[in-house]
Amino acid sequence: QLRKSSGVDFRQYKPNTIYRRAMRRVMILRLDSLGEYAKHLGEHPEETEKLYDDVLIPVTSFFRDFEAFEALKKQVYPAIVKDKGNKGTIRMWAPGCSTGEETYSLAMTLLEFLGDKAASYQVQIFGTDLNEKGIQHARTGLYRESIAEEISPERMRRFFVKEADGYRIKKAVRDMCVFARQNLASDPPFSQMNVVA
Repeated sequence: QLRKSSGVDFRQYKPNTIYRRAMRRVMILRLDSLGEYAKHLGEHPEETEKLYDDVLIPVTSFFRDFEAFEALKKQVYPAIVKDKGNKGTIRMWAPGCSTGEETYSLAMTLLEFLGDKAASYQVQIFGTDLNEKGIQHARTGLYRESIAEEISPERMRRFFVKEADGYRIKKAVRDMCVFARQNLASDPPFSQMNVVA
């Protein structure tokens, strides 16, 4: 039913993940079994979308793997800048970007590394995900106020603007990032990337 309604084949997902997300829906709906839930799915097409959203639940944060982002700044970015074959273009891709935090983290760490030389480079950072709602969230660049507890004050000042609903990524950083829906299992990969994170 998920494959019919979404066009996505979830057979490559871990069975336990699908099971846990389906059981969550069973509990929310106060049903007695997965069999009863399967019947409910057949009778209520809107429930399929809710299960789809649950299966694709976003798990991400800014600078989630701190050591990896530090390694990018110390080892990968210097090698990219040293490579004259780039001709001033840097292209990066964050597949499975969820709601965009890791894509924007790539942009921020690259800008920190480039410093006042940033204007010399054309930067394109692609963030892709299967979940269209996550992609729409990423495009807005608006995040909850609690991110200020996870991100240094310096980065907050440099890369975010305070708004009534939280903090928004500054336009100059958002303009570096392109977000699109993509199914890694069936859509072609992006090519000619300097970094795939």
